[in-house]
Amino acid sequence: MFAVIKTGGKQYRVAANDLLKIEKVEGQVGDIVEIGHVLAHGEGENVTFGAPFVDGALVTAEVVEQGKNRTVIAFKKRRRQNSRRKIGHRQLLTTVRIAEILLGGAKPTKKAAAKAEAKTEAKAEVAAKAEAASKTEAEAAPKKEAKATETAVPLFKAPKGEPDDLTVIKGVGPVAAGQLNEQGITTFAQIAKLSDKDIAKIDEHMPFSTDQITDWREQAKDLAKK
Repeated sequence: MFAVIKTGGKQYRVAANDLLKIEKVEGQVGDIVEIGHVLAHGEGENVTFGAPFVDGALVTAEVVEQGKNRTVIAFKKRRRQNSRRKIGHRQLLTTVRIAEILLGGAKPTKKAAAKAEAKTEAKAEVAAKAEAASKTEAEAAPKKEAKATETAVPLFKAPKGEPDDLTVIKGVGPVAAGQLNEQGITTFAQIAKLSDKDIAKIDEHMPFSTDQITDWREQAKDLAKK
């Protein structure tokens, strides 16, 4: 038995187990879709035509693949008008396998995948992702707290007295000076007395390199004498 169906503005002659590409229809791979626009059906020389569709006729098909057709380019040029227009179109296609040709209002024996089952699987997946995210956040929380605690405690104890203007040191801008002050470094004398161990500590916890800090220390030695 064959049938002539209409979908996506086109007509197709189909039979059971035929594989064809039609314009996109909604559905996941493995779903059963129904095509109710049956223009004609028949077997051999006996053909029945609809007006325009055959009453009670239905064709079901299994979704095999969702994809796209090749890109079609439309190029239009107008002579002496400096007008050129290029438009591309790529049609979405669904590959289906014809499952059944049903007549007289018969019900399909193959039904679309149960939506309830799909929803259950989706909910389970969302719940699993949420649980994994919560676990990750719970593991990361102590690390964040520890890091925040480390950041809150200055690396050095600020000396008493008026702070120096650290921007006088070449290479130390307002932002860098503010960062040094936050870590308890406020005077030229303090920078001049930094040991190699102190410099390594600053290099580890602050966005300054060992070479930068060493250069600042040499400049601070001269400034501290003034």
